[in-house]
Amino acid sequence: MRIVQVLVLIATGFGLAACGADGEPIQPTMSANIGVGSSGTYGGVGVGLRKGGLGVFLGL
Repeated sequence: MRIVQVLVLIATGFGLAACGADGEPIQPTMSANIGVGSSGTYGGVGVGLRKGGLGVFLGL
């Protein structure tokens, strides 16, 4: 349950930064992948923000 709460807080922070609530808007990035291996199929998604030399990426 704590992990879900932390992820919600991070997502809220991404949303506020992306909409420009504290300054100029930042364009978010998103990635998704699907793979097939010997143990079956797998998938993953992620979102990120980059401003200047600082970047943050959250993937599942």
